[in-house]
Amino acid sequence: MNTMSPALLISLMATLFCTLALIPVFLLMRSSNESKRLIEVTRAPLRLQEGAAEARHWAMRMLLGGVHFVRTRLGLAQDEKLRQKLLAAGLRQAADVDTYFGIRLLGPVTAVLAGTFIRSNTIVWIMALMALAYLAPDAWVNYRTRTRREHIRLGLPDALDLMVVCVDAGLGIDQALLRSGQELALSQPEISEEFIQINFEQRAGKPRIEAWQSMADRTRLDTVNSFVHMLAQTDRFGTPIVKALRVFADSARQKRRQQAEELAAKTTVKLIFPLVLFIFPSIFIVLLGPAVILIGKNLHGIFK
Repeated sequence: MNTMSPALLISLMATLFCTLALIPVFLLMRSSNESKRLIEVTRAPLRLQEGAAEARHWAMRMLLGGVHFVRTRLGLAQDEKLRQKLLAAGLRQAADVDTYFGIRLLGPVTAVLAGTFIRSNTIVWIMALMALAYLAPDAWVNYRTRTRREHIRLGLPDALDLMVVCVDAGLGIDQALLRSGQELALSQPEISEEFIQINFEQRAGKPRIEAWQSMADRTRLDTVNSFVHMLAQTDRFGTPIVKALRVFADSARQKRRQQAEELAAKTTVKLIFPLVLFIFPSIFIVLLGPAVILIGKNLHGIFK
């Protein structure tokens, strides 16, 4: 009678062990009826949220459609000045115009309804709330425009440095512009939107200098205007674009540093008013208060 070799016996035992081990793993990985019900219960709120979001989008589309209908019937057309104003604030969608007019139309009506709940000086409050509701959209757009310009001003030197790296790597100015816009989508979304907008305009057939000039008109920044003039002179005189970009990026970075130093120098003057009004009186009270109390007690004892 032949006996099995130890190697064959070990291999058979390992195979049997692996086979038996896979059976409970397969059974454990199967979803039971209870787990399926739990999954359905947990997914139900997500589906409800998706349905609520779709309902909100549908209601918003209906509301904006009604505002567009009323706006066209009243003759409130979109003019070029308003379009440039919204573009400067980063509002590029077609529905943004209807939203702007909708707030300006429904704001005073809401103000009238809110003013009726005020018992004293109702007419005065209604007029004040109507004026505030009518001017609030313009104030918000102006604030958004200022904030956006400040972000572009602070982030433009870094974007130019990235463009210099792209051009050094062998890309053209247009490809470097598009690549920089894609890379800056998270860190500098405002600059990314402007760069991609320039790329779209160039694809539509607009010349490069005119597309950059459109960005300068939207942002109204001296740095962007200087950059457009630099590009125009580079195309006219045939200056290497890499050298021009590097020099302009260095100057923009130096200008940003000088503006930061200027703001830091102004803080010493601005700190005088809170020091005089709030900090110095407290220091005087802490330092001179006990002495005044002691002097008062001594004088009281002398005169007594």
